[in-house]
Amino acid sequence: MTKSLRFAPEVSRGRRFDEPPHPYRNCFQRDRDRIVHSRAFRRLENKTQVFTTPLSDHFRNRLTHTIEVAQIARTVAGALGLETELVEALSLAHDVGHPPFGHAGEHVLDEQMQRFGERFDHNLHALRVVERFEQRYAAFAGLNLTFEVREGLIKHSRDYSAAHHPELAEYRLDELPPLEAQLIDPADEIAYNCADLDDAFEARLLEPEEIRGEIEAFDQGYRAAERLYPQANRFQLFNEALRRLTDYLATALIEGVREAVQEAGVETIEQVRTAPVRLARLTPEASAASKALKAFLSRRVYRSAAIERDSLEARGKIEAVFEYYLRLPEKMPRFYRERIQTEPAHRVACDYIAGMTDKYLLRRYAELYP
Repeated sequence: MTKSLRFAPEVSRGRRFDEPPHPYRNCFQRDRDRIVHSRAFRRLENKTQVFTTPLSDHFRNRLTHTIEVAQIARTVAGALGLETELVEALSLAHDVGHPPFGHAGEHVLDEQMQRFGERFDHNLHALRVVERFEQRYAAFAGLNLTFEVREGLIKHSRDYSAAHHPELAEYRLDELPPLEAQLIDPADEIAYNCADLDDAFEARLLEPEEIRGEIEAFDQGYRAAERLYPQANRFQLFNEALRRLTDYLATALIEGVREAVQEAGVETIEQVRTAPVRLARLTPEASAASKALKAFLSRRVYRSAAIERDSLEARGKIEAVFEYYLRLPEKMPRFYRERIQTEPAHRVACDYIAGMTDKYLLRRYAELYP
C-alpha cells in the first residue's frame, strides 16, 4: 500500500498548548509515553474486562486487553506501512474512559445520565480524561496530546455529528479519521473475541468441541494442530487453534484494508478522510467469521448465569454509589467538589465513578452502605 496514506508525525496539527519538540522522540511517541504514565492507564489493571477474578487469576482485565489491542493494531499498521507510533498511542488510550465492571458499568452510568437528559459515552469520557482529569503537568490540565490522538480517541469506533456534539466541532466531525485511527476498532474486536474465548475456556464455560461445532475458523485451526501435534493435550490444542484464529483475523484485516483502499481508489490521507465509508475492515469471509464468533460469545458467555450474576451485583452497587453522591456531592474528593460550582452534580458524580477501579468502587460502597 502506498506510503502516502501514512500519517507521519511531521504533518501533525500539534498540541493545544505549544511545547518545544523533544530531541529524540516524535510527537506520537511522546503521546504514547504520556498515556502509559497516566493514572487512568494504570487504573485499567483493576477494571474488569469480562470475567471477575474469583474464578481464576489468569483472566484479562482492561489493561491486559489494551496491551493485546496495541500488539495487534501495531502489527497490522506495520504491515500496511502506516504510522505505528500513532496506532500504538491510540490503542493504549482507547479504553481509558471505561468505568469499573466492564460493560455493566458503562450501561448503568448511561442509564443514570439519561435521567438528566444526558448520556455516558466511554469515548467522550476518554477525551475528558486526557484533556482535563489527568493533572500531571504544571503548564496545562490534561496530557496535552496531539490533535490526531485526541481525534482518534473519539472517532476510532463511531461517528459523531456536530449538531448533537457542538463541543467536538474542532475534530472534523464531517470527515473520517485517518487509517491509523480506523484500525483500532477492528483490532479491538479481534483482541476481545479471541481473548474472551480463551477466558471462557479458562472459566470452564466452553469446551473446544463446542467452539469447533460453531466456529469454522477455530475448527480448522484445531484440526491443523491435531495433525501437527498428535501428542498434544487439549489445553495445548486449544491454544494452537486460538493462535491460528487470531492470526487469521489479523491477516484478514491487513488484506481487507488493502482491498478497500484499492477499490476506493484512495491515494492520499485527505481521500481517506472524505471516503464514503471506513476503509479499515476485514475481508468479507473473515467478517462473517467474526460476526459468527461474536454471536456465539454473546449467547454462550456474555449471557451466561455467572456473568449475568456478577453484572447484576455490580450494577446495583454502582447505582447506589451514584445516588449517594448525587444527594451529597460535598462528600466527593476536593477535585470533584470544586467542579460542583460550575457543573451539575450528576455529571460530576458520573465522572468520579467512571474513574474508579472495581476495587475502589467496592470499597466506597462498603463504606457508604455498611
